[in-house]
Amino acid sequence: MKEDIQETRLDNGLTILTDRMPGVRSATLGFFFRKGARDEPGDLQGISHFIEHTVFKGTAKRSALDIAIEQDRLGGNLDAFTTHEETGFAIKVIDDQLPRAFDLIADMLVHPRFDDTDLKAEQKVIIEEMKMIEDSPEEYLGEIFSEAFFPSHPLGMSIAGTPKTVRSFDGETTRKYHNEVFNASNLVIAAAGNVEHSEIVELATQAFGTPSACVGKAAHTPTYAAPILIKQNANLEQAHLVIATPFPSATDTRRYAADVLANIIGGGTSSRLWQKVREERGLAYNVGASSISYQDCGMFSIFAATSPEQVEEVVDLSIAEMRAVVNDGVTGDELELAKQQAVASILLSLEDSASRAAALAQGEMTHGRQIPVEETLANLDAVTTDDIHTLAREFFRTDNVAFAALGDLSNLQIGRGRLAI
Repeated sequence: MKEDIQETRLDNGLTILTDRMPGVRSATLGFFFRKGARDEPGDLQGISHFIEHTVFKGTAKRSALDIAIEQDRLGGNLDAFTTHEETGFAIKVIDDQLPRAFDLIADMLVHPRFDDTDLKAEQKVIIEEMKMIEDSPEEYLGEIFSEAFFPSHPLGMSIAGTPKTVRSFDGETTRKYHNEVFNASNLVIAAAGNVEHSEIVELATQAFGTPSACVGKAAHTPTYAAPILIKQNANLEQAHLVIATPFPSATDTRRYAADVLANIIGGGTSSRLWQKVREERGLAYNVGASSISYQDCGMFSIFAATSPEQVEEVVDLSIAEMRAVVNDGVTGDELELAKQQAVASILLSLEDSASRAAALAQGEMTHGRQIPVEETLANLDAVTTDDIHTLAREFFRTDNVAFAALGDLSNLQIGRGRLAI
């Protein structure tokens, strides 16, 4: 598969990557900027997300309605997103529509109108989005927990910003940040499917070939905290909880072992937490664990939703599983099953052009190179039970464990002793 991947790097910093998939009629085209919420100054918190929204409000030659109609006519879903470390725009279309799709997104990204009236309307939309998050217990808990887990750092701040910062984004402010950050020096264009590399390079050069200033990353590596945070909301039927510790970063060689460990504890229906919490005791409908990786740090988290009177039992079971891995490690059978799950997920994703385009961009932005599938599979296969045990003993320590819960929890008592590994 590696021979089908091609790359071109322009002098202005633009990187163009393609992954040709013979035999398919689809093509996914993605524009990924190496900047996200963690790169924003404090007074501009949320501006990347704001720009992600407002480029859809029209360009010099297309109105917002024109963009919507053209998107529908292409037959593809134009997806836009902002994370703490990137801002992306991607569309999946029939291969012969690729030039039109490219022209549409490039026009939005290079020539956004940023009309003040449109910006004021979108400010209201985003503030409503913030309210929607506050009405979603799981998402709201995630936001207030992140702020406590990464204190005084952009990784702990809301990607959407605050009502105050969003209301400050007028045309001049938005245009200035867009010019400085959303330019070719920070852009990776990735395409996969029935695509021709030379065609993508030509289209990219025409749209983004002018010189651009590169604005470097300003965000520093965060320090972790281990908060115990209980947020009262008597209107909720369920209590939502999260238990977390630091974990390897996206560039750490131990990331493969970290993913495997998270899967063993709570990654699927055969995982320890799913079996103990849901199947054996019926304490939760939704329970699991995950490994979240950033460029320079990571987080292991356990999440669950349960009745308020059952929170302490769920916490005890979760901590007990973490403690068991620290004390006894994992079995060879558990390791093999987790590896098989990971391999299947990787190989199945290769059949989808959207997954492959995203993988191209992530490889470039995170590692500065494409990691062949064979290398990833070999690294997974090389993970041993000793690797898992060592990782757990390093990160699953009592003084590392953070806890947060949201719900009708006026009687909840969670202290450091209950979180002891």
